[in-house]
Amino acid sequence: MKIVILGPVYPYRGGIAQYTGLMAQNLGRRHSVVNVSYSLQYPSFLYRNEQKDPSNDTFKAPDTRYWLNTVNPFSWLATARRINKLAPDVVIVQWWHPFFAPAYWSLLKLLNGRIRVLFCCHNVLPHEEFPCKKLLAKMVLRQGDGFFIHSDTDEADLRALVPAARYIRMPLLTFNAFRQKGLTRAEGRQALRLPMDAEVLLFFGFIRQYKGLKHLLRAMPAIVAARPKARLFVVGEFFEGNKAEYLELINSLQLPAGALTLVDGYLPDKEVEPYFTASDLLVLPYESATQSAVVQTAYDFGKPVVATAVGGLPEVVLDGVTGYLVPPKDEKALAEAVIRFFAEEKATAFAQGIREEAHKYSWDRMNEAVEKLYEECQK
Repeated sequence: MKIVILGPVYPYRGGIAQYTGLMAQNLGRRHSVVNVSYSLQYPSFLYRNEQKDPSNDTFKAPDTRYWLNTVNPFSWLATARRINKLAPDVVIVQWWHPFFAPAYWSLLKLLNGRIRVLFCCHNVLPHEEFPCKKLLAKMVLRQGDGFFIHSDTDEADLRALVPAARYIRMPLLTFNAFRQKGLTRAEGRQALRLPMDAEVLLFFGFIRQYKGLKHLLRAMPAIVAARPKARLFVVGEFFEGNKAEYLELINSLQLPAGALTLVDGYLPDKEVEPYFTASDLLVLPYESATQSAVVQTAYDFGKPVVATAVGGLPEVVLDGVTGYLVPPKDEKALAEAVIRFFAEEKATAFAQGIREEAHKYSWDRMNEAVEKLYEECQK
C-alpha cells in the first residue's frame, strides 16, 4: 500500500514522535510510506517547553514532509492538496489531543474520498482539561474509517464518541531503539557511577501531575528504611512549571545522601541506555493513564515494572509476572511492592515473564493490523 502517516516525527521530541518514527520505519519494510509532519506544531505561547531537538535522530523517519502549520488555515488546505497528489491508499493520523482538531478536521474534509483514514489513538481524550474536548474529539474522530486503540479507557471513550467505530485494540509496541551500545548492567552502573550492589529504581519521562511522582517520593523514606541500598533516579523534564514544588518536597524528606538523584531535563536518545541497564526496577506511580511507552522501553531492556492499576497499565504490567500493580495514590502499597521485589529477589523471574510476553509487542503486529483494518474498510 501507499501510506501517509500524519503526526510528529524527528526532530520533534517526546514519546508520540518516537512512536511515529518507529511506525514509519516498520511499516516501510512492507509498504511505501511518506510522513507528513509539522512546520509548526504548537505556538510558543501555548507550549513553553522546547519542541525540537535536531541532535536526537534515533527515531528519524525516512521521507518526511514538514507541511502542516496547525494554526494556519492556508496550510491546512495546502497540506490536503499535497496529500491528495501523493494519492495514498491510507492516511494514518496520530491522535492524542483536541488542540489539533481544527487543523485535522479541515484537512481530512478535503481529502479525496477514496483515501481511507485510520486514527492511531494515543489518547482518545487528553489527561488534562481542555475546552470542549469531547466535542472537538468527536468532530474529528467521526471522520475516521478505522482506529487503533491501546486500553480499556480509550475503548470506552471511543465508543462513547463514535458508537459505530471500527477498531483494533492493541498495546503500545516495543520502543526498541534506545539499546544502542549493548551495555550490560555493570557497564550501565559504571557509566552512572553506581555501586554494583545498589538497588536502583527509575522514574523516567516528562514530570507531569498525573504521573504521580510525588507519591513515589513520599514512599522513599519507607523504602530506604527497609532497603538501605535503595537509590531512586528521577530522569525527566518538568513539564508544567512546578519544579519548585518537587524540590521542596524532596528537601522535606531528608533522605540519606545518594538515595535520590534528579536528572533534570529532556534526555537525548543516545543517553537513555545507561539508566535502563543500570536500573533494577521501573516505577510508574501514575494517578491516571491510558498506557505508557516507558513500560515498553523497560521491557525492551528486560526490566520489570511496579505500576499503579490505572487505565491500560494492568493490561501490560502483569501482576506477579512482569512486575507488581498497586492502587493509585497509595504510598504505603507502593513502598511495600518495591520492598517485596528486592526482598523476594524477583528480578530473574520477572525478566523471564517479560521474555514470554515479548511477542505481544512486536512491530510485526502493526503491519498486520494496518492491513487488516484497511481490508475491513474496503468492504
